[in-house]
Parts: sequence; structure tokens; C-alpha cells
Amino acid sequence: MPLNLLKSAGAQGDYIVTGQWGDKAAIECNKYGKANVAANTKASKYTQIPPESEWKLSPDSVYVHYTDNETVNGVEFRTVPDAKGKLLVSDMSSNFCSRPIDWEKHACVYAGAQKNVGPAGNCVVMVREDLLGSALPVCPTAMDWKVMGDAGSMYNTPACYPIYVMGLMLKYMKEQGGIEHFEKLAEQRSTMLYDCITSSGGFYKCPVDASCRSRVNCPFVIKDDDADLTKKFLAGAEVEGLTALAGHRSVGGCRASLYNALPLEGVARLCAYMKRFQAAQS
Repeated sequence: MPLNLLKSAGAQGDYIVTGQWGDKAAIECNKYGKANVAANTKASKYTQIPPESEWKLSPDSVYVHYTDNETVNGVEFRTVPDAKGKLLVSDMSSNFCSRPIDWEKHACVYAGAQKNVGPAGNCVVMVREDLLGSALPVCPTAMDWKVMGDAGSMYNTPACYPIYVMGLMLKYMKEQGGIEHFEKLAEQRSTMLYDCITSSGGFYKCPVDASCRSRVNCPFVIKDDDADLTKKFLAGAEVEGLTALAGHRSVGGCRASLYNALPLEGVARLCAYMKRFQAAQS
């Protein structure tokens, strides 16, 4: 992304860092230009999004970059940031196709397909046409957006099988009612799980501020992050057929990822198990 948007070596982009992927994006920018970290919530362990009035945007920056949903930390933007007239760029890898995108406000949106629309191997990039053709001289040809666009995304042989599976998923999504349907499901799934957590009397807790809790990645801890109890919980969940609930290795605890392919019944089963597990500990 910086290779295609900075336009000149040493140019600057603003980065709103609310999790590990935002941090990684800023590091990449520094390889080709300068990342101005306008906001960084690492001190709070990435559990909040500071108000825009506290962001330190630079007047010299070409664009403002934000990660719409942080998979590891479970933080999601509720509203579209104000880029103050600069290009707005978003990494929407983990909540892509779970709600509409405001195209009037975004200059570029990119997303790995592997969360909501297909297997790993594809990256979707949507960019305004007037921004094509300004790649830095050091930009590899296959990463030049104009080259890829002119070639119909086939400058080189693409990942055919992931594209095929992604096509099947997109057809299924259209049949189910499109983005509107999956936005509703995302709200239902996350509301069900967060209600279960908040009604547990503190047995389960979500560390993320309620104003920015993700609809698709829901981290939680058990009994103030009791390691033995967490291990027991995860083992019991496996027996129930509830898998991949361990939190990311960098943060621990538990995390439920509620992507588009997950039926509402799956969350209901998880909540029922959580309530039984809690009752068994008393």
C-alpha cells in the first residue's frame, strides 16, 4: 500500500494503531517512507480506540491508515474515521463483507480473503482509479496496482483454487441476502456472546472497551485470566466440538472468531457450554 500511494521516497502516511496489525502496517510504511503514528493504544494493551480529537494527524501526510477490525485484540471501529481531507485507507481483512463500506470516504480498502470470503491465498484490493500509476520506483512490478489492474489481476498466474472457492462463497452470500444479511448475523452473533459474558457476574470478562468491541473477534478471560481454569475450559470445549477458542498466543485467554460462515447456532452452542462450565465451577 505505501509502495503505491506515497509517490515519493520519504513521503509520510498517518497510522491509527489500535492493534497488532495496525502496528505491523506502520512498520511496513517505514521501509519506504515515514509512518506518523497519530494514535497508538499499545499502552492499554489495545483495548480501546481514542477519540479523534486526540489523534495527532500530520498536515504533511498523504493518507490516513486504520485497521477496521483487529483480529488479535478484538477492537473494531464503529464509525468511519475523519481523514481531514487526506486519502483514507483501511485494512478490512477480518470484517470484510460483514457490513457495507462507505466508498465516498475511502480511497483504498484492502482485505485478505481468508476470514469471511474464502481460503488464504487471495488479497482483495479496491482503490480509486485516479490513484493508479504512481508506484515508487522500488515497487516490485507484481505489486504495482496499475500493472495488476491493466492485466485483469492476471499479470502472473493467480491462486486459482482460492479464487474458485471465494467465488462459491460470494454466490452463497448473494443467495442469502448479501451484505445486509451478513451484517445482521454479525450483530446477532456478537450480541449473543457478549450478553453471555456480561451476565456471568464477572466469571467471564471481555477486556475491550464496550464502545469498540469487535463483532467478529471476541476475546474474553475466565476468572481474572486463571490459566488452569482456561486450560480446563478449552479442553471441555474441544469435547463439545467447539474448537479454536484459545486466545492469540501473544495475549492468551480465549477468543471466539465469529466470521460470516459461522451459523448462529454455533454461538448458541458456545454460550450454552459457557453457562454449564461456569455452573460446574461453583
